[in-house]
This record gives sequence, C-alpha cells and structure tokens, in this order.
Amino acid sequence: MPDGWQWDSTLFQGCAAFYERGRLPYAPGFAEALAAALGLDGRGRLLDVGCGPGTVTSALARFFTEAVGLDPDEDMLAEAARRAERRGVTNARWVVARAEDLPAGLGAFRVVLFAQSFHWTDRDRVAATVREMLEPGGAFVHMSDLQDPPPEPPPPGLPAAPYARIGDLVRRYLGPVRRAGQGTLVHGTPGGEDLVLAGAGFEGVERLLVPAGEVVDRTEDDIVAWVFSRSDSAPHLFGDRLEDFERDLRAVLRQASGGDRFAERLPATEIKIWRRPSGER
Repeated sequence: MPDGWQWDSTLFQGCAAFYERGRLPYAPGFAEALAAALGLDGRGRLLDVGCGPGTVTSALARFFTEAVGLDPDEDMLAEAARRAERRGVTNARWVVARAEDLPAGLGAFRVVLFAQSFHWTDRDRVAATVREMLEPGGAFVHMSDLQDPPPEPPPPGLPAAPYARIGDLVRRYLGPVRRAGQGTLVHGTPGGEDLVLAGAGFEGVERLLVPAGEVVDRTEDDIVAWVFSRSDSAPHLFGDRLEDFERDLRAVLRQASGGDRFAERLPATEIKIWRRPSGER
C-alpha cells in the first residue's frame, strides 16, 4: 500500500449484502485442488485472513478441524455466518480484526490463506507474523482470479456486460481518480508476493492454476450487485446521488443487453503456496 496509508473502516461499507450475488465464484474444484496440493486430511486449523463473507472459509472448512475467518468488517462477518449456516458448516468461527492485529491470541495454524486480500495489508509485517503462527511445514496461501488471462472469444449468444461503460459512469459520478472509503487512493492490486514471502523467510513457491471458462448467465441485478460489492463503487460513496446512479446504471445495462441477460466466462483461479521450513520449531 502507498506510504502513509491507514486502514479505513468504511472501505467496504455497505458492500457485504451484494457480495454473494455480485461476485463471480472461484473456479469449480478450487477447494479440492488446494486440499490435494496440501495433503489436507481433516486435521489442523485454517485461518482465512480478510475472509469477507466467508466464501473460501466455508468451502475449505471440511478439510480442517477448525476454520477461522478474520475480517475487520462486521457486516462481512455477519454474511459469512449466514452463509456457513446455510451450507451446514459447523466448524467455522468468525473474528473481527485486521491482519495487522495478528497473532491476536488465535494460536497456531496449518494453513493461513489470503483470498484477494493480502494487498490491503502491511504485507511485510503481516507475512512475518503469519510465518510465526504457522506450524513447521505449514502453508501461506495466496488465492486470486488469474491475472492477465489469455484472450478468449466472447461467449456466444448473450452480450457481455458493458464494463467499460460502467467504469465511465462511475467516474462521472465519483471523479476520475479511483478512491474508496473516506478518500483512500486505490492503486490497484500489487504483485511481488514472491519477494515479500521470501523476505519473511518462506520457502519457494508452488503455483496451481485451477481452470474454469464455463459461461454463466448474469442478470441486470447481478451486475448491479457486482458494482456495489466493490470498494471503489461502494453504495456509501454516492451519498444522496445513489438512487440517481443506480437508475443510470440500469439504463446502461438495459441499453447494452436489449433485455435482462449477459454472458460471462468464469475466470481461472490462481493459487500460490509458500511453506514455513519444516525443520523449524
């Protein structure tokens, strides 16, 4: 994050209710692929840092004795608890805290995972702390949609969602510079995890690519939810112009679709795994 950056509790204010509907899922089979790569057998503990509404926590909980989801946003954790209950997940618990608050008395873990959340943290500090929280041989896992995927033909049939026009509309309402919360400048998602984790004393890196590519139908409401699930277009940023923005957003979508449906390909999921040296105590 940029120099002088400080956590802002409003970064995802109002976004939690839109996550499950708006965000595309990770590649089918990501949980099984990760479990196979790590030899998970129902033992040990998982810590999902920046867990949001618990999408990954709930999917992986069955491979552990206990899964702990940690996030500073109480609304996100309330959604996570509801999701877990709907899916019959009984071995997960939810902790309100920032990554920088770790170890927070949480104990030792077999796996500590960041799913598109590591970039919101003080990475050097957090990586060093997580290393000490992992069991010897334990895994630091970073998971995200595949960055810069190869070009694919557009899905057949339905039109694609007009993301460029949506971006133009957001900028018309909020200004040309991407911001979130109370004014945090959004620089995009940094790379360089390999250097950060090597600097913290982790060994090597193993990369998994879980393919997807399935074409899914997305409704107008799904795309609206996606917009409001993002930190840089969270509902509160629009203030008293929220209704106007949503009206204009739906007009853009209807013009692009000629109806109420869009087609979108599920992105592949990229998983990177670093290990704490097994000879340490």
